[in-house]
Amino acid sequence: MTENVVTVPPETPVPAMARLLAERGISAVPVLGADGMLQGIVTEADLIRRLTGGEGRPMGLLRQFFTDMDRLADRYAASHGATAADVMTRDVITVSPDRPVPEIAALMEERNIRRVLVTREKRLLGIVSRADLLRALVEPVAETGEYSDDRLRRAVLAAMRREPWADTFFTLVDVKDGMVELHGFSSSPAVLRGLKVLAAQVPGVKGVVDNTQPMPAQLFATA
Repeated sequence: MTENVVTVPPETPVPAMARLLAERGISAVPVLGADGMLQGIVTEADLIRRLTGGEGRPMGLLRQFFTDMDRLADRYAASHGATAADVMTRDVITVSPDRPVPEIAALMEERNIRRVLVTREKRLLGIVSRADLLRALVEPVAETGEYSDDRLRRAVLAAMRREPWADTFFTLVDVKDGMVELHGFSSSPAVLRGLKVLAAQVPGVKGVVDNTQPMPAQLFATA
C-alpha cells in the first residue's frame, strides 16, 4: 500500500488536476473534503471523457421515456464540470486495511480497476495499485518475515472460493507455522494438483502438505 497519497479538495479546477496527474505521473487522485473524509476519486478516464464532448444526439419522446435522466445529468456534469466535485467518481471502491492481498487482487480483476483506496470509516489511509500488487510478489512477505497462520488460512480459502473447481466444503484447510495442510477429500488428482499450486502461490505460505483422501463415490453425487 502507498500511504503518501496525493489528494485534492473538491473545489480544485479540472485543468489543475490534469496538470497534477501529468506532473506526478499518476493516474488518479482521491478527493477529500475539509473534514478529511473521502468524497470521490478523479481518474484519467474521468478527464479524458471530457474530450468526447458529451452533447449526444437529440432523443425522441419514446427514448426519453426509457432513459434514466438522472444518469444523463450526471454524465453531463462530469463532461462539462469545472471542478473535482463535478467530474469525480463518487461510487468509490474501497477496502479495509486488513483485507488480504489475494482478495484485493481478485477485487481489482473482477471490477477491472487499476487501483483501490484503503479506508477506515471513510478516512483515506492509502492506495493499492497494480504496481503495489506486483511488488508484493517479489518483495519479502513482511518486515517481520511472516504472516499469521490465521491470515494465511483466510487467504487460501479466499483464493479457493474464486475457483469453480475448488471445493471448500469437502476439502478443509489448516495452517501451522506457515505450512498449509489440506484435509478431507479431493475429487480428483487434477483438482488436488490445482489446490497445491493455488495454496503455494499465496504470499507467505512456506509449503503445502496433502492429507486428503480420494472422495468416496457416494459423496460424488452431492459434490
